[in-house]
Amino acid sequence: MRDLFGLTQFLLAVLIFVPLERLFAARPQKIFRRGLLTDMAFLFINAGLVLAGVIAIMTAAILVNQSVLPAAVTQTIGDLPYLVQVPVVILIADLGVYWTHRILHVVPAMWQIHSVHHAVEELDWLAAIHQHPLDVMFMKAGALFPLYALGFSTEAIGTYLLVYYWQAWLVHANVRLNYGPLRHVLVSPEFHHWHHSSETAARDKNFAGMFSFYDVLFGSAYLPKGQDPKAFGVDHPMPSGYLALLAYPFVAWTAKRKRDDPSEVQPMSKGGEPARPRQSAPLS
Repeated sequence: MRDLFGLTQFLLAVLIFVPLERLFAARPQKIFRRGLLTDMAFLFINAGLVLAGVIAIMTAAILVNQSVLPAAVTQTIGDLPYLVQVPVVILIADLGVYWTHRILHVVPAMWQIHSVHHAVEELDWLAAIHQHPLDVMFMKAGALFPLYALGFSTEAIGTYLLVYYWQAWLVHANVRLNYGPLRHVLVSPEFHHWHHSSETAARDKNFAGMFSFYDVLFGSAYLPKGQDPKAFGVDHPMPSGYLALLAYPFVAWTAKRKRDDPSEVQPMSKGGEPARPRQSAPLS
């Protein structure tokens, strides 16, 4: 409870990533960039909302563990040593992250939730926390539900969460860092920056959080050699304040229903055209 909102981790991240981005910047960018206060709201307000969702996910998964899965399966997993459980947990969780993340892109209604994260146009380490709480809950369900359902230890799951949080900050950081021959094995800042690129060729690519080989395996890797993404964000209007971003998916869903109803007047974007979701590649 003392560190419910991850304040200690956040302050440590400030001490690490702020100087790191000054020394190894991929792009010229101010520390006190546009949208910083909104990101602070995401950090401190989202935590309580997401916690409720995580508790629900854990409760449902534990019920599955106790009432659906054979005891022999859960017992075998529970008996695995910690050092064996941790890499297995990370592999399973990141596969869940990959597919929930991809669904958030390819299902139009889900994209309206996830576009809040992609609305960041000045990418840095704080972009990792610029997420709608429904987005966070959905991705945590993909990662954590199978882990608790299968009966992995809380220590192994806790280790995964610690690694994942630091990885999330690192891959969003405004640093020039690639992993050379491991670029198609592990997710680097270079790899994830392309995921946020607004360039057409990079859209709906690079979904994995830790292991880029999942993108290679499922045909969604995009990492052109000798090139860097030039611009980030989405191609439809987005609000900038926390409360407006929180309401955005619901407003977008309502607007779509009105567009689908010929008796309704279509809402217009800032450019005078109906606001449309980003086009996404089909699942394959």
